[in-house]
Amino acid sequence: MTRRIYFDNAATSFPKPACVYEAMDHYAREIGASAGRGAYREAMESGEIIGQTRRRIAQLINASDPDSVIMTFNCTDGLALAIKGFLTEPGGHVITTRMEHNSVLRPLNALKDFLDIEITYIPADTSGLVDPDDIRRAVKSNTRLICLVHASNVCGALQDIKAAGEIAQELGLAYLVDAAQTAGHLPLDVQAMHVDMLAFPGHKGLLGPLGTGALYVRPGFESRLKPLKEGGTGSRSEVPIQPDFMPDRYESGSHNALGIAGLNEGLRYILDKGIDSLRDYEEELCAVFLENTADIPGLVVYGPCDIDKRVGVFSVSVEGFDPAELAAVLEEQFGLLTRPGLHCAPFAHQAMGTFDKGGTTRFSMGPFISIQDIRYAAEALVQIACAQVK
Repeated sequence: MTRRIYFDNAATSFPKPACVYEAMDHYAREIGASAGRGAYREAMESGEIIGQTRRRIAQLINASDPDSVIMTFNCTDGLALAIKGFLTEPGGHVITTRMEHNSVLRPLNALKDFLDIEITYIPADTSGLVDPDDIRRAVKSNTRLICLVHASNVCGALQDIKAAGEIAQELGLAYLVDAAQTAGHLPLDVQAMHVDMLAFPGHKGLLGPLGTGALYVRPGFESRLKPLKEGGTGSRSEVPIQPDFMPDRYESGSHNALGIAGLNEGLRYILDKGIDSLRDYEEELCAVFLENTADIPGLVVYGPCDIDKRVGVFSVSVEGFDPAELAAVLEEQFGLLTRPGLHCAPFAHQAMGTFDKGGTTRFSMGPFISIQDIRYAAEALVQIACAQVK
């Protein structure tokens, strides 16, 4: 099998646009300097790349101020800052869901032990969707934070983050959204959605390299968010205390400027294509996948059937195969690269009824997947399932 089709974009996107590779090569060969650590041209150019990346992110998510965008090393890094930087006092209550990734579950549970934080997990139905009214009903007198994943990395279920944001705003609660599977895939508007903090990776839907990401912090909210580390920023070097202004308050140490140079071009590619156009194409891919895998004996496709309520992340199972076995057959016989297992989201698999089966096998799409690739993948699943039935 020489043909190989990459269906693991929920983990990291591949391939990247050619401009991403070119920008990283140019930075490595021609710039090389650390932003804010010199007054010479290369250091200034490095700083401008980072600044332009902030402006492009702000444009993409409708942030009012580019300096509200903190550069991080991935979405996990941003979520850790948001959760541990905000929840610093003992005895608070957090509302989250059963669909969250371990990047939310694990820091919350660490704080549960350390600060006696109480956690309420809102249930999801078998398709992975959460009822926002359940969030409202879970609010207590000591509730401090609502934390909600925008789209499941397991089954693609798309939550109503605007409705949850309206609840948070009405009740005066902080609101954190994990946009790991939606940034770069569909339109985001942090102002319309009443988001206080939005964490997302650079290496998934934004088409940048690994080691990049960002955390948006609503202007003014930084007074409630403590830094997790202090150090050199290239600014206010005359004082031994951390700067209190954005974004330097949270960006100690040299940036991953090489990665950010690639991310900057991934963002330019997305803005040039248009986020609405990219979303329309992903919906078309989803529709073709669902149509070609429907009502096949022995084959189960998890998540919403309505393309308006999902992104291009599909978990599947085939009777007679555990997830790893199915992934191996898909690769060895069809050249399809998928991810089996629990996908760092154990509660999501419990909600779907797949935890005790070892999880599922996941297909996740990106902008360089073709309609023909989708049909080929669906036909492979049909062939495997039908062979088992016989």
